[in-house]
Amino acid sequence: MSVTLKDVAALAGVSPSTASRACKDNPSISRETKEKVRRAIEQLGYEPSFQSAGSEAPENKTIGIILPPSPKESFENAFHLEVIRGVSQFCNQHHYMNTVITGQDENEILRVLSDFVKSGQVDGFIVTYSKQEDPVIDYLYNEGLLYVVIGKAYRFANQTVYVDNDNVLAAQEATEHLINLGHKNIAYLGSDSNLMFSADRKSGYQLALLNNSMAVDPENIIELPFIPEEHSAAVHSLLSREERPTAILVSDDIFAVALERACIEMGISIPDDLSIISFNNSLFARLTSPPLTSIDINSVQLGIEAASQVINHIENPNLLATKIIVPHRLIERHSCIRL
Repeated sequence: MSVTLKDVAALAGVSPSTASRACKDNPSISRETKEKVRRAIEQLGYEPSFQSAGSEAPENKTIGIILPPSPKESFENAFHLEVIRGVSQFCNQHHYMNTVITGQDENEILRVLSDFVKSGQVDGFIVTYSKQEDPVIDYLYNEGLLYVVIGKAYRFANQTVYVDNDNVLAAQEATEHLINLGHKNIAYLGSDSNLMFSADRKSGYQLALLNNSMAVDPENIIELPFIPEEHSAAVHSLLSREERPTAILVSDDIFAVALERACIEMGISIPDDLSIISFNNSLFARLTSPPLTSIDINSVQLGIEAASQVINHIENPNLLATKIIVPHRLIERHSCIRL
């Protein structure tokens, strides 16, 4: 197993980020600490990458935008496109370049990251998603690389710069909107809780029910690992129940489109038979029939804030790990009805 910068940091008794700055001969690191890191490097036989080696940086600084591993879904999801637009907008204004990094799976992304790091072509990274037990995050952290996460950090939270929405609050407010419309049987449809945003949105939905003395029915909660392209047995079963929900909170506009399609196939009218609130306020929400009431999470602003943070930390390496919360708002359209 190859030696990482985390191993060097552990032997030297410093954090990976301190070890990384020591390798770059950053003036903020004391001579004593630099010497401890140098001795640890020699003892372990660690070979610093271009980014860590203190060589002269390329004239054009570049930000790597890491998308989730997926054969195609990352590029079909409007959220990631909006985030990229925000990152590019801010980078252009501050004379930084950016490049998109993704792959079929995590191993492919790790290979690409390793190549970029060895060549010194990228100065910092923006990870556009957050999930539990992510080897990509582990690699970035263990190598002492600068990265910003869009979403709540699952591991290394105190050392991680991240930009997020308050997804618990957003889902709570969306569910309470349905409750205020008179709905008492409300379901939740979301992606896998391994994704931090989805776990938080489910928690907000449950919290709203409990705060309004309403029971949380496990059969009303459906989590799918991917967007169903065809008939979903779980969705069909939910919509076929004798006491079918009168409203559903959906964690993503694309899932809501799939839900609308299932309703059409089953002869269920929206909003007369079923009210829907979704998340992201993407083009999908505006083009469906009826248009979806949706939570606007300001995807472009998430990208702008992430780019601002990574550039700020590139140019000011002693900054603490910042946590930024971008506000959300409920956009009312025609997919909800008062009972």
